[in-house]
Amino acid sequence: MARHTNVPHGTRLIAGAAVLAAVLSTATTAGAAAPGDQPPTPTPTMVAVKAEFVPASAAPEAEAVTYDTKLVPEGSRVQVMEMAHGKGMMHDNDMPDNEATRVLLRVNDLVANRAYGAHVHTGPCGERPDSSGPHYQNEQDPEKPSVDSRYANPENEVWLDFTTDENGTGKAAARVDRQFREGGARSVVIHESATATQDGRAGIAGDRVACVNVPFE
Repeated sequence: MARHTNVPHGTRLIAGAAVLAAVLSTATTAGAAAPGDQPPTPTPTMVAVKAEFVPASAAPEAEAVTYDTKLVPEGSRVQVMEMAHGKGMMHDNDMPDNEATRVLLRVNDLVANRAYGAHVHTGPCGERPDSSGPHYQNEQDPEKPSVDSRYANPENEVWLDFTTDENGTGKAAARVDRQFREGGARSVVIHESATATQDGRAGIAGDRVACVNVPFE
């Protein structure tokens, strides 16, 4: 059964929420001018999903489904968070973030001490592993499937590979200097192995073993 944080699935959060305030506090410039002396800081948006993996037969209504219960057991847990910052958002280095997007992934209760691949995909999760479509790409490869390292790489896509610890917990973070196209990114797919980088196999990470619906902004 899917479980949520204190915000509904896919809710856009604005500054003032406790978790967002904590994030923004780390980006405050020391000795900043008093309010009114500079333009207001653009407000980032945030999407958060927290769920348990259920059988694929529960798609498309389920938030998170598993296609391989050995590698992603039913009842194992997943969290995905996206923070999208508008132009001019200031960070610790006092440089503006130009449409930067951060995606965070955390899983619990998977196979211990194992490498998994993970990427943002274009479609929502379905009963079949291929229902979620290809990887989201900023610059789209005209050839399908995309295995050209000029397109299938962590700068043009969003890769979230992770290795679990002895408790089966894994986490990953990705940052790209852009925002997703509207409706262009709808899920995070977990694969059976780490993502290949060599040309001709770039982006390949084996079978799709689980999928999480995420309404990326």
